[in-house]
Amino acid sequence: MANLVYLLMDPGSKEAMVVDSGWETAAIVRAAEEASAKVKFAVATHEHFDHTSTLAELAGQLGAKVVAHENSPVEHDVTVVDGQELRLGRRAVKVLHTPGHTEDSICLYDGRNLFTGDTLFIGTIGKFEREAAQTMYDSLHGVIMKLPDSTMIYPGHDYGEVPSRTLGEERAANPFLLTRDLRSFLSFFA
Repeated sequence: MANLVYLLMDPGSKEAMVVDSGWETAAIVRAAEEASAKVKFAVATHEHFDHTSTLAELAGQLGAKVVAHENSPVEHDVTVVDGQELRLGRRAVKVLHTPGHTEDSICLYDGRNLFTGDTLFIGTIGKFEREAAQTMYDSLHGVIMKLPDSTMIYPGHDYGEVPSRTLGEERAANPFLLTRDLRSFLSFFA
């Protein structure tokens, strides 16, 4: 499923978080050890099994706390809401609630990088139920699109021609971000 897992670390304190857990923990644990990272959080961007099936195991191996949105059914230690910050040393990582793909979907923004889970991919977006179209549109256009063009997008899957690129590049190329209203957004699904 081409899952992508991320390790974010504050270089000064070495405090870190893992974004999602994918299918295997060994490579993540090894990367954290090689970086001498002190992993505080294992974050679920949303409830789907391909992002969370090993999350508790990973948190246990790293001595981290599992983090999920307040609407998440994922068993977790730390509940987050929109706008809340998770601290890694001097760095703050802001939680952006972006429902649509799932009700508990969140993105993580550190001021330069946006980890989008399954809300936004390179060149496309995450799947959603038709009744959640307005919610998904609002998350994309009312939350993500308000960030600077220089923001680097890091999705939960490698489904695009490249694994990451800037929001400005996505804004210019992603057909779902080019839509100007809900009606044109829904025209992709007619």
